[in-house]
Amino acid sequence: MTQPSQRFLPLDVFRGMTVCFMIIVNTGGTGGTYWPLEHAAWHGWTPTDLVFPSFLFAVGNAMSFSMKKYAQLGNAAVLGKIFKRTLIIFLLGYLMYWFPFVEHTSNGPAFKPFSHTRVLGVLQRIALCYGIASLLIHYLPKKWVWGVSALFLFGYWAILWCCGTPGDQYGIHGNAGLALDKLLMGDNHLYHGEGFPFDPEGWLSTFPAVVNVIAGYYTGLYVQRNGKTTPGLLRMIFTGIVLIALAYLWNSAFPINKKLWTSSYVLLTIGIDLLLLSLLILIIDVAGITAGTGFFTVFGKNPLFLYLLSEILAILLYFIQVNGTDLYHWINEQVFQPMSPGKFGSLLFSVVYMLVCWIVGYVMDKKRIYVRV
Repeated sequence: MTQPSQRFLPLDVFRGMTVCFMIIVNTGGTGGTYWPLEHAAWHGWTPTDLVFPSFLFAVGNAMSFSMKKYAQLGNAAVLGKIFKRTLIIFLLGYLMYWFPFVEHTSNGPAFKPFSHTRVLGVLQRIALCYGIASLLIHYLPKKWVWGVSALFLFGYWAILWCCGTPGDQYGIHGNAGLALDKLLMGDNHLYHGEGFPFDPEGWLSTFPAVVNVIAGYYTGLYVQRNGKTTPGLLRMIFTGIVLIALAYLWNSAFPINKKLWTSSYVLLTIGIDLLLLSLLILIIDVAGITAGTGFFTVFGKNPLFLYLLSEILAILLYFIQVNGTDLYHWINEQVFQPMSPGKFGSLLFSVVYMLVCWIVGYVMDKKRIYVRV
């Protein structure tokens, strides 16, 4: 498939940086992890906690280009495009968690049943947020979209407070989102990375996450019109600072928390994304410094494909067995840990892994292969 003719370099670089960092933090080595590459244990945030909301913000940026042609399409065509893309991305995410559809047992490989497969996840959240945001933006006036966004943020806060376990409304065990996920899907379809069933990409917390996409969309439109002007940049910077300040004010009542995707977390991440994008515009468009941008645009032009590639490759490395251990651990223990024991060796593995994905993206870019859903 070919690349759209209209591009905006700072937005491409922003999207590419997000995918690049996402691959690094998702594929840590076996010698430990530096704290910036770890998620916050619960309340609070680290640089890693900025990656996923920034990806959603970048999805909104891309929509600011792609949705312009919807005005010339009929209602059926618009709905068909939105629902088709939502369904495809959701299914890709689900099949990725099911892949390779078999698991190792004491009796050899056995089929991995649907009954024990995670239903929601990163791509699924991207799909749902894209679908909901697209419908709101296309069918409602801008003021109404922002009104619904406010309803999502304040309504989510109210639901967690009123429907969670008293005294533990914002806890990992007592929040209303977990109760809803267990009711709708059951324990076996949830994420178990915390050591027990809890899905950080659950149904309820998807609604505040939609606001990250909506903010990205309107920021993309704004940047295309005013991004290179001094007043336009100053307004973006001011808005980012105000949102961060509001996030910390709200934090005292509704803690910043990535795994709950709290409303204060939404304001914080949108504010930081506005500042990061403003910095990129200053560097690239105002100062004219474009050296090194090509590295990130490789990721920015095929973001979903390269993210999916990174996840599937990691799953395969975990699945393939070498001398009684999986290939992922074997590579780390036999190559990177002897090279540099501990956390730096783990970081080396993550960077090399990211570069392998980058090489694939580079070849695709040279051949003008751009995968669009």
